[in-house]
Amino acid sequence: MSFRRFLGLGHTQSAPAVNRGETSTVRQIVARLESLPPDQARLLAATAYILARAAYADFDISDVETSTMEQILVTQGGLDESQAVLVVEMAKIQARNFGETEDYLVTREFRQAASYEQRLAVLRACYAVGAADDMLTSAESATLDEIANEFDLERADVAAVRAEFADKLVARRPLRAQQDS
Repeated sequence: MSFRRFLGLGHTQSAPAVNRGETSTVRQIVARLESLPPDQARLLAATAYILARAAYADFDISDVETSTMEQILVTQGGLDESQAVLVVEMAKIQARNFGETEDYLVTREFRQAASYEQRLAVLRACYAVGAADDMLTSAESATLDEIANEFDLERADVAAVRAEFADKLVARRPLRAQQDS
């Protein structure tokens, strides 16, 4: 099932409203997505921010991470390229400037509005962003664990997603090198 479908972009019915408790970070990004139904725009805005949070875990958002976020929002989120570029840039600015105060609030807002499958899909996308440079550092791994906990996902599901990216985990690389010797 596609990320776009998880976000409800392929359906005419709208997701539950999330106006209650909506953060200013999400509102600013939503304003750029006015052409979409408001509930879908909020989910995409929160998704973009959460992806930027994952990318900024090591206090840097590389070009390859940016490109990966844009690609995810185009191919799986249903945005056109110019919308994706704009939304990702805004999400990156918000993550850099307000990350410590907004991280949990945005993730909680997304958790309340999204289905379990949507939350799992966004976690997988966060792993893809973190691994975009072909490695997941301990800082990135810790942030991904926080996101998974805040999403209230089952441990087995989180472990399955993590296993998909096991070869990118920097902490495991020395063990593999020793085993290969």
